[in-house]
Amino acid sequence: MSLVSGPGRAMSSMPSELKLCVEKHVSYIQSLDTRKDELEYWLTEHLRLNGLYWGLTALHLLGHPEALPRAGILEFLFSCLHENGGFGAAPGHDPHMLYTVSAVQILATLDAFDDLDSYAIDGRQKVAQCRSYIASLQDPESGTFAGDEWGEKDTRFLYGALNALSLMGFMHLVDVDKAVQHVHSCVNFDGAYGTSPGAESHSGQVFTCLGALTIAGRLDLVDREKLGAWLSERQLKSGGLNGRPEKTEDVCYSWWVMSSLAMIEKLHWIDGEKLASFILQCQDSEHGGLADSPGNMVDVFHTVFGLAGLSLLKYPGLVEVDPVYCMPREVTRRCLGK
Repeated sequence: MSLVSGPGRAMSSMPSELKLCVEKHVSYIQSLDTRKDELEYWLTEHLRLNGLYWGLTALHLLGHPEALPRAGILEFLFSCLHENGGFGAAPGHDPHMLYTVSAVQILATLDAFDDLDSYAIDGRQKVAQCRSYIASLQDPESGTFAGDEWGEKDTRFLYGALNALSLMGFMHLVDVDKAVQHVHSCVNFDGAYGTSPGAESHSGQVFTCLGALTIAGRLDLVDREKLGAWLSERQLKSGGLNGRPEKTEDVCYSWWVMSSLAMIEKLHWIDGEKLASFILQCQDSEHGGLADSPGNMVDVFHTVFGLAGLSLLKYPGLVEVDPVYCMPREVTRRCLGK
């Protein structure tokens, strides 16, 4: 195994018993929509569209992009679409920025924007409606974005808006400069970011803020040394990463922390071999999937972000992930023309 420990430098091999169970993970993701007799399936309906993005992305990173039927994915996706161009979590759920962004990422991954417009039985161009819906959620005064019509604002929604609009080639629909100003106002004394100005620094919010600044071309505003130090301190003795000081490690931070380090070119500031070992210990080698920590129940959320973390570590056999979008790099290159 070749794991990054510095620019152009490889690390030693992992113990032979710690190997990624690719076929088990593929089978686990394929089984997720067949568990309709389980209570958990219905309790997580509010995550259905996000879960489809997580599962599809995980399959692409595993090198099995055809493991879920394209037609079935699009049929479900279109059933979540509203007249205003926004998407809900599942049929009958209200539209929201988070689900709309996942829908755009799925469409981009499947190269299916034309399919969305072909679905427009009312004659309206749904792609245009979708990007207009996203743009309509920006506050023209503060530059930030709401999640839906009820007005809750968060840097997650700002990042999501720039993510989706950039994939569709319509960043000009929003005031990017004001969005950047808002993100910059969320930086703390430790160099990290919170959900809003003055809010506690958190690895997840660091990712959203850095992602937004990267898409906007404004990483010049980031104190890379200070932020890199804060992020590298998230690694614990187990090799796993946490979201903020004094918290336990969690596989999902293999993504939030590592992607942020990748964006500021400090990925070599953590011990990649120890992190990979921690991630691999979180997999269910019998039934597939990854959990938040060793021995816990697996779920698709931790599965995709654990795999994305391994991809950033250049784990052999995994497809390259884009640290800004959490999508296959080949997909973002196609969409962004890079």
